[in-house]
Amino acid sequence: MRKRLAVTAVYVVVLAALVVGTTAYVGLDKTVHVSVDGKITNLNSHASSVGAVLQRAGIAVGTHDALSPGASTSVHDGETITIERGRQISLTVDGTTRVVWVTASSVAQALSQAGLRTTGAVVSADRSARIPLTGFSIDVNLQHTMTVEIGGDAHVLVTAASTVGDALTEAGIVVNPDDHVSVPLDTRPSDGLAVVVVRITSNQTLESTPIPFTTITKNEPTLLVGTRKVGQVGKNGTLVSTYELSFADGKQTAKTLVSKQITVQPVQQIVLVGTKPKPKPQPVFYPTKADGLNWAALAGCESGGRPNAVRGPFYGMYQFRVSTWHAVGGSGLPSDASASEQTYRAQLLYARSNWKTQWPTCGHLLFS
Repeated sequence: MRKRLAVTAVYVVVLAALVVGTTAYVGLDKTVHVSVDGKITNLNSHASSVGAVLQRAGIAVGTHDALSPGASTSVHDGETITIERGRQISLTVDGTTRVVWVTASSVAQALSQAGLRTTGAVVSADRSARIPLTGFSIDVNLQHTMTVEIGGDAHVLVTAASTVGDALTEAGIVVNPDDHVSVPLDTRPSDGLAVVVVRITSNQTLESTPIPFTTITKNEPTLLVGTRKVGQVGKNGTLVSTYELSFADGKQTAKTLVSKQITVQPVQQIVLVGTKPKPKPQPVFYPTKADGLNWAALAGCESGGRPNAVRGPFYGMYQFRVSTWHAVGGSGLPSDASASEQTYRAQLLYARSNWKTQWPTCGHLLFS
């Protein structure tokens, strides 16, 4: 009987523990509402913090996203977590562009987050237009107050025009072509900008000045080295300058260069410089008393009649030694000289030496 009572007691304890544990687990479960750019998703989560809830739900929070409450904040049942996705906008204000990250979903909200007061401004996009997550470009011309003085009378202009010229046109102020404006018409308006328009009378005058021609040299292969020749005669050009003469009460007040135009192009002078090598002077051969001998027979026997023949210390048609060749006025190697020069030097050798000594084997052929 005691044994049965003990078992029953253990069973009751275990059952109680299970009931308590299940109750505690159910107590940890909570309903959380997640709003991403206004779209709400209901989640059941046991996570204890905002960051943990989003992580378990697979919802990423970007660097430029706005999360409320913060990621480390404890989560309670019925809690609402808000995520506003970051959007990159290319914002051009009065011609200056910068990149801004906002969490606003409309153009008007984005401009407000960017710190712009756009009352009276001209915005390139509809202010109610939605900004996509992929980004957006917005051009804004802010409203500025400027003064315009014409003929001594000052006018205050409040404008959101992108240029001074457009602002003047919007105000009905006509700027004549000859008028002088103190700032370029494409200048952007700014607060406090003062623009002076001077009504002037003017006429134009033309002045001509010569443009000197330039000279270049070009190599000319048909002219000998050291020769120079004018291949193209240079001519001056003409530059016409247009000046605007401004007058006040009939007196000239300014002379302004309006434009320059080359009406006659200068012609470049070209000097040709010869690059053709000068011909080498040919030696002059004077008749000798050996002209009537059979030199062809001697050359045929000595060298086969070849001017470039080389055999040991002997060179050319007549097989000169180099020292003998130089002795009769030759230079370099006999085999490099022309056939006519070799024959001429052989005749000089014949006239000054014993032919039997110079050509002991073939010399007798001179008389054949």
